[in-house]
Amino acid sequence: MATTSSRASTIRQRPAPDARTAAALKLYVVLMRASAAVTRRVDESVTRHGLSPAEFGILEVLYHRGPMLLGEVQRKILVSSGGITFLVDKLASKGLVERRECETDRRARYAALTAEGERLIERIFPAHAALITEVVGKASLTAAEQKELTSLLRRLGTSADDDRGGTHV
Repeated sequence: MATTSSRASTIRQRPAPDARTAAALKLYVVLMRASAAVTRRVDESVTRHGLSPAEFGILEVLYHRGPMLLGEVQRKILVSSGGITFLVDKLASKGLVERRECETDRRARYAALTAEGERLIERIFPAHAALITEVVGKASLTAAEQKELTSLLRRLGTSADDDRGGTHV
């Protein structure tokens, strides 16, 4: 018993963060946990079709936006320039995506769905969208709350992206 009380007395008391910092830390943890939980559910749905989440992202953006320059696809799905080349190569080897020449810039290449890629994404996207709707709906967020949360998170992301100054660890 003496060990417990002596151990307790050696625990260093740290000052509590101010309310603003405590709220920001809590928001960060909750945001990361929510993102991880939703991502796990959605990724399981995608990998069932033999695609990585990034490969699915490429198919999805090309399905909704049509042929795009590789750099545009890269920015949309948030991978590196080397990563986008690797991923498009993998999808091309599966017969799902093709590269097309850019008529105005010989250095640039477009990525486009092949007929097979279009058939695949048309088949699997509805279930993917339904799963996301189910996961978000399970949280009992109304459409208005979803719009508000989207707006708040967009503002948070834009602010974090724009603010290169500030405190760095």
